[in-house]
Amino acid sequence: MPKATKIAKGPLKGATHEDIKEYYRMMLLIRRFEERAGQLYGMGHIAGFCHLYIGQEAVVTGMQACIGEGDQVITGYRDHGHMLACGMDPKGVMAELTGREGGYSRGKGGSMHMFSKEKNFYGGHGIVGAQVPIGTGLAMSNKYKGTDRVCLTYFGDGATNQGQVYEAFNMASLWDLPVVYIIENNMYAMGTSVERASAETELYKRGISFEIEGEEVDGMDVMAVKKAGEKAVKYARSGKGPYILEMKTYRYRGHSMSDPAKYRKREEVDDIRSHRDPIEGLKGQMIEAEIATEDELKALDKEIKAIVKDAADFALESPEPDPAELWTDVLREAEAV
Repeated sequence: MPKATKIAKGPLKGATHEDIKEYYRMMLLIRRFEERAGQLYGMGHIAGFCHLYIGQEAVVTGMQACIGEGDQVITGYRDHGHMLACGMDPKGVMAELTGREGGYSRGKGGSMHMFSKEKNFYGGHGIVGAQVPIGTGLAMSNKYKGTDRVCLTYFGDGATNQGQVYEAFNMASLWDLPVVYIIENNMYAMGTSVERASAETELYKRGISFEIEGEEVDGMDVMAVKKAGEKAVKYARSGKGPYILEMKTYRYRGHSMSDPAKYRKREEVDDIRSHRDPIEGLKGQMIEAEIATEDELKALDKEIKAIVKDAADFALESPEPDPAELWTDVLREAEAV
């Protein structure tokens, strides 16, 4: 006889116990994966840029819970968490980070340029704000084809001041395109605070002149993200057009691995880690609601660490791309009509 589905109550209402366990598991996977990526970078196994998602895990986890089969995801360069949340294999992601043949872009894209058509993940883009018009184009394709698919388009607070973002907003609103714009406001862009860089610091209001609805969300609370995300996705899917969600979140590390983050005080980071961490916050709520025990969550952490270790081992054992790969994926011959 099947077990009855348990629905959470209190601050976790709106999800089953199994759903909540999965949210916790995904956030923990992203955290442990990024910690290991940081270690590999320090050891010289990852070259170039590497932007970690540590602290922001609730945003992509909560939003992923709101979409369905065929919906698309596109983001900027802080993208490893988005890949994992979309269901991409940690081994393939880590192998790409280390420039190995077993990576999602066969070792040629690195941290900022991974894609998976199978998982409807369209990158990973290194140019600030460049993914916003592409995500808008994906939404345009959905409408043109007559599907009910929605595109989640992520970008940061720094990208909100880029011109192409507003061109995309105008087009999306004009044509009622099914796109949800998710601003991951981690307060500092590359290293300058929002207050110093933006005349309008309430970033969810950036769509007002284009008549785009928007709201501010606690991006450190996965359930708050899920609730707001469900509303936004439903709005876009119903044909009403784009929606903006400003996720107030925080990154614990620097902008990239080469950033010492001296523009903020250590006390600020420690305070948020201690009082607003998305993983520890959900952990406490789960234990209090008797959804999981401390021992069960410790066992899960051990399981996740093993998955991440396997991914790192796979990456380091994979061969580097053959030099002939320099000539692949750079040109496609058009067929005569």
